[in-house]
This record gives sequence, C-alpha cells and structure tokens, in this order.
Amino acid sequence: MKYTQLGRTGLVVSRLALGCMSYGDPRWRPWVLSEEDARPFFRQALEAGINLFDTADMYSLGVSEEVTGRLLGEMGRRDELVIATKVYFPMGPGPNRSGLSRKHVVQACEASLRRLGVETIDLYQIHRFDPATPIAETLEALDLLVRQGKVRYVGASSGEAFRMAKALATADLRGFPRFVSMQNHYNLLYREEEREMLPLCAEEGLGVLPWSPLARGLLAGTRATPADREATPRAATDDYARQLYDHPTDADVIGATRAVASARGVPMARVALAWLLARPAVTAPIVGATKLAHLDDALAALDLELTPEETAALEEPYRPHAVRGFAFAPPAR
Repeated sequence: MKYTQLGRTGLVVSRLALGCMSYGDPRWRPWVLSEEDARPFFRQALEAGINLFDTADMYSLGVSEEVTGRLLGEMGRRDELVIATKVYFPMGPGPNRSGLSRKHVVQACEASLRRLGVETIDLYQIHRFDPATPIAETLEALDLLVRQGKVRYVGASSGEAFRMAKALATADLRGFPRFVSMQNHYNLLYREEEREMLPLCAEEGLGVLPWSPLARGLLAGTRATPADREATPRAATDDYARQLYDHPTDADVIGATRAVASARGVPMARVALAWLLARPAVTAPIVGATKLAHLDDALAALDLELTPEETAALEEPYRPHAVRGFAFAPPAR
C-alpha cells in the first residue's frame, strides 16, 4: 500500500479508501451486502493496508455505520484506522432530522458514534452544503464536536467552490476548525471539478477524496450505458447514474478507456483508477466493491503508471458537462 497525508494535515491515509455504502441492509438497496457478506471485503482491504474507510449515516439508514464499526472493531487496529462518516441527508421524518443545523449536526454525530462503536470520528464530513443554514452555525457545531473530543478532523462533500471558499474564510475568521478535505464527484467521465474546486483544494491544502471514481461501473465496463438495467444488480435500480452520465461524448471517453486497457492487457477499471490516482490534487479515490475482484483491480491500479500518450488519449474525448453531483434540493424543513 502507498500512503500520503490528507491535505496539509499530519493525518496519514492510504491512497485508496474503501467506500462502505455497499455494506449494510439489503432492504435499503438490493445490491447492498449484509454484514456477513461484507466481512471478506473488510478483511481484504485491511490486509492490503487500506486504513481509510468512508461511510455516512444515511447509508442503509445507519446500518452501514453499524456494520463498518463492528467489522473494523473486530479485524482492525483502531489506532491505525481512519474512520470517516457524513451528515446531512434525512434520517427519518421530521424537520430536525436532516440538514446542517447545530441541533442536527450534534445529534447526528452522537448517533453515528453510537452506531460505529467508537469514542471519536476521525473525519466528520458534511454530506452536502445546506443553503438553509448559515455556514457559521454549521462550523460552530463542528467546532463544538472537535472541542468535545467527538471529532478529530472535519471535511465536506460535493458542493460549489464558492461555498467551500466561504466556509474556509469563515473558519479562519471565527477560529473554527477548517475543512481538511473535499469528497467530490470526479472521474474520467466527469471532470468539471477541474475548473474551480480542485484548484481551490490545491491552493488551500485540502485533501481530495473522489467518489464514484469508476462512474457507477461505466468506466469498469460493467455497464454499456447508464440506462443499462441488466448489467448488474445495482444497475437495475440506479436511477442516479442516469442523472449523472448522459453526455453524448461519454461513450467516446469509455471507448478510449477500453482501448488503452486493451493495449495494456489490463481491466478498464485499473486504467480509470490509475488516471485518477495520478491527478495532482487527488489523495485517495473512494472505491466501492461488491466483488472481491473490484478490490483487486483497485489495488493493482496503484502500480499502473500511464504514459503521457495514454493520458492524452484518455482525456482528449472529454467535452464540458453540466454540473452534476451536488445539485440536491435541501432537506425538507
């Protein structure tokens, strides 16, 4: 395993993170693996040296945190693990069970701690920015959690660069903990983050943890198109993929990835991840795995170095896209 620091912090993380949305309660999503089925994935990740594990309270409505906490507690060494979770999306009916108000952030963190079975969350991230709540209120709540010893670092996920810049400036002005990372939508099929967010993260010293690094399987060759409902169990119900990937040039990018992979004699996923790992601002792509081979390919990508010609071939077909991945309506109040 290769390791790096998370942004300008002293926190050392593996160059790959295991995304834990795939583990929890199959009743939440039919492709989600139960705790027993998830066990081999945590074992393989830990044996390979992965120390960064990312989940969220809304994944399986809390069950993902429970599974993640139990399996890491059973198999991992807590002092070396970096456990990350997120807050924002609704956890049930009612006006105070979502968003980023001080009340919900504090209550949600305390609930996540209980489910994870830990005293402190290493990286606590806002899952989206909340336009209905002043950013100072959210940062004050996160500051409280840090001072109470319930959270070590704070981060963000998926939002406009101006909101991140405002959050950083507010933290500096008020003496609150700064966001140390951005978990954003970034892959060969969606590169709009290169315009503003990635330069901002590089300038301000934030780690970058891309989600959907394989574009819901499109860059792994497991789906022919976003509308393909037959390819995998997840594809059958993944309407979100059809919202993210509908640009007419997406097929050209997929074709270029397939061509480079074929010439190298390696799976497409390995090439797509190797490209992402080589991006200057990227710390650790968040890899979701429902087959052990998915983890094998991700780990092998760490040692795949693309040539400048291969990188150019992968990037050339891309054309500007509409912004996707963070334009969610705020939770109901």
